[in-house]
Amino acid sequence: MEESQKEISTRKQQLKNLTLAQYVYRRNGVPLGSSNSLHNMLHRSLGASSFARFWQYWNPIFGYGLGKYVYSPLQRVLPRTVALIMTFVASGGIHDLVTSAVRGSVAFLFTPWFFLLGVGVVLGRGARMDLSSRSWLVRAGINLTYIIVCLALTLIARRVFNIP
Repeated sequence: MEESQKEISTRKQQLKNLTLAQYVYRRNGVPLGSSNSLHNMLHRSLGASSFARFWQYWNPIFGYGLGKYVYSPLQRVLPRTVALIMTFVASGGIHDLVTSAVRGSVAFLFTPWFFLLGVGVVLGRGARMDLSSRSWLVRAGINLTYIIVCLALTLIARRVFNIP
């Protein structure tokens, strides 16, 4: 049964008001800091029914911050799909900044890779991707393929454009 706009709005407001601990519990099914957190995150994300669902389970602590401090403000001024892709780009930028600091030289891998990952989420949603009828192993294979193909395209683009 279709949700009404009011029900959707109420559900979104409830999600916005979650604490980090509540958010992690909702995503991992175990309390923040639980010894089963990593297992649950990997199992749920890899076995997700779509690329969008994959990211709902992947790294819920980082996802909480990105949702609250990047996506929510962006989606107020940009179309949702653009805000989503820009959130992936911001996440990639953060990863590149940390990598650059550790390496001591500029790194530009994660920003374009995460851009492609975000585009994959948008395309998957547009295609109404639903792998829920497939086995966990098939879903994991498809989700890993999505990540690896996006990485491969990024590495090819870096070589073509001679980006170190």
